[in-house]
Amino acid sequence: MAMLGSDYHQRLAEIVNQIHAADNIRDIILNQTPRLMELFDADRVTVYSLDANTRQLVSLFKTGSDVNEIRLPLDHSSIAGHCAVSGQTTNIHDAYDPGELTGYHPELRFDSRWDQQTGFVTRQVLVTPVTHSGHVLGVLQLVNRRAGGAFTEEDIEATALIAETLGIAFYNQRRIGRSSKPNKFGHLLDTGLMSERTLEEAVSHARINNRPIAAVLLEKFRIPREELLRSLALYYNTQFFLYDGTQVMPGEFRDRFSYDRLKKLRLAPLERDDRAARVALEDPSDLEKVDLIRVMNLGPRVEYAVALPDDIEAYLRASYGVQEATAARTALEEVLGELSVVEPTGSEEPEANESDSAIVRAASQVIKDAIQIGASDIHVEPYGERDPTLIRFRVDGVCHVHQEVPPGHRKALVSRLKIMAKLDIAEKRKPQDGKIRFQIGGKLVELRVATVPTAGGEEDVVMRILAASEPIPLERMHLSERNLKIIQEMASKPYGLILCVGPTGSGKTTTLHSVLGHINRPERKIWTAEDPVEITQAGLRQVEVKPKIGFDFAAAMRSFLRADPDVIMVGEMRDRETAQIGIEASLTGHLVLSTLHTNSAPETISRLLEMEIDPFNFADSLLGILAQRLVRTLCRECKKAYQPKREELHALMAQYGEVEFAGLGVEVGPGLRLFRPAGCRSCGGSGYRGRMALHELLAADVDVKRLILKGASVPEIRDAALEGGMTTLMQDGIQKVLAGHTDMAQVRAVCMR
Repeated sequence: MAMLGSDYHQRLAEIVNQIHAADNIRDIILNQTPRLMELFDADRVTVYSLDANTRQLVSLFKTGSDVNEIRLPLDHSSIAGHCAVSGQTTNIHDAYDPGELTGYHPELRFDSRWDQQTGFVTRQVLVTPVTHSGHVLGVLQLVNRRAGGAFTEEDIEATALIAETLGIAFYNQRRIGRSSKPNKFGHLLDTGLMSERTLEEAVSHARINNRPIAAVLLEKFRIPREELLRSLALYYNTQFFLYDGTQVMPGEFRDRFSYDRLKKLRLAPLERDDRAARVALEDPSDLEKVDLIRVMNLGPRVEYAVALPDDIEAYLRASYGVQEATAARTALEEVLGELSVVEPTGSEEPEANESDSAIVRAASQVIKDAIQIGASDIHVEPYGERDPTLIRFRVDGVCHVHQEVPPGHRKALVSRLKIMAKLDIAEKRKPQDGKIRFQIGGKLVELRVATVPTAGGEEDVVMRILAASEPIPLERMHLSERNLKIIQEMASKPYGLILCVGPTGSGKTTTLHSVLGHINRPERKIWTAEDPVEITQAGLRQVEVKPKIGFDFAAAMRSFLRADPDVIMVGEMRDRETAQIGIEASLTGHLVLSTLHTNSAPETISRLLEMEIDPFNFADSLLGILAQRLVRTLCRECKKAYQPKREELHALMAQYGEVEFAGLGVEVGPGLRLFRPAGCRSCGGSGYRGRMALHELLAADVDVKRLILKGASVPEIRDAALEGGMTTLMQDGIQKVLAGHTDMAQVRAVCMR
């Protein structure tokens, strides 16, 4: 810290020492706030704490009596919120200068309503994040230097020291404030990485799906692996072991113990010196396992480290040179190894029996593997009597070869899958479709099955996994602040039309269910017509259409209108009749949501007008159109930061639009970092894990409605939407690249088709 005046420095040191000595946060706030005002010559001081449940900043104490409590969203709509999100100190010279605010972030604004209500005039604002171990737990805010002028560099350094001290106090208070009973995930709660509500949801999900809670936190809630291990280590009072792909077991341990034995025991001897041996295991409190380790005589004494099961397995495979394979793949290989060898002889091809126990188990294992890996589709592809049948899984939108089945068993496997889907196994000349209901770990999973005749008298089988799931909260859909706010406003309307558009598999239904989840209240009657029902929600009346018997989307909507709806969601506007009924319903007091297969939001307007929809009714009913694509996200475990070359940066700015890019407030210079894939055990070496949506939201304002009435071209509508604040799919993708979620290769792949 820079040299401060001796009196200033002494008073600062006294405040820091008294914060350290205080028994609780209340004492700190009440006793030290007046001293902080005096030290910084500030009119007001506010200390905010992060509420992990609501993801809001809550004022613990503030000077002034105009408002008892302040709650601010964790976003860029306020100065304190921006500080918490960015983790950077924010020093505002003039809160009423929009140019200065947007210099920090394009969406940063100052809410002057409190000033207007109280007569107080906010001028200077200095906000510093309160952190512990790199995690933001709150913010410290100073308002107005009484002597005038901006807060100084000395003030910034001093508030950083005080915020650091407050961070320790916040962390300790949270730890003490929780139940006195230790919690394996207490560190995650104390640091705000996870809320109590999230933990309850993870526990419930783990029980329903018969999975470890730690695995659910890693996969479903994306808790960083290292932080999860640190939490477990604090609980067990041990060190933790994180496998990074480079560690191998010392030779003396490899010579003494076999791979199979250590794998069965789930133990990983790590190292040994004259003092002790270090061993990683899943549960250091397992006394039976601890006694067994003592008998193994690994060293003079043993130090334990907690580790996750897949880290232990990966470490053992690397140490013994065992070829890496997922547990799912290994299980299928074991089943396939039981299949008898069937060789073709002459022109007669012997057939394996689809009722053989090994074939039955192989078919079930293929489905289990796909569900465990998180695949969306299973492809069974026979290549004739000489070549193996490929089984491919589509994971995060990309197909991968999962396993090969001997050619002599291809027909038996296909027949078994057709039997499971209740299809005609004798019919091999034309396509068929059906469904499989599959139980795994207490969870019911439905698969949509399609068979397609292929060359050489073979049949391909493609199975889409329709795992019934709950809707994703709208706030977790990776919408920008502008898009989230507008979508929420649209959904709150009593009537109108909201469309979500994009190609098949772009997550349109998921997004609409998130919107429905946002407005799903007992006072609103919501009907949905879907093909099929993939996501279920309590409170919704969901109907699966059956076009083969004449019960299509249009018929479903007509029946809904006789069933007292407030909100109607129809899976797709495939034809003029469905679109016309939807628009009429939206004009008669109903909120209607639907999807359409178009490339962009502006093109959707043109497509509907081409269906000969009445432009006057359409313009009146339309609230907005959300176009989206799914893009693969970088693996959080292994993504690597790098400084982009000038050519790459210029290309990125050109694709965003140089004028628009300047409005982002991104500091272009040596400090700018992007991320690239690396590849690790967690992502299967691809460098990518999971997907997120890119969005393009066209709000139907007055200008857009006027263009609809005049039948304007797509470029005209697009220009008007951009003037109204719309960001294109490419621009939204570039924002997510700058945020470190993905890379330009993935954005270009989905936005330039």
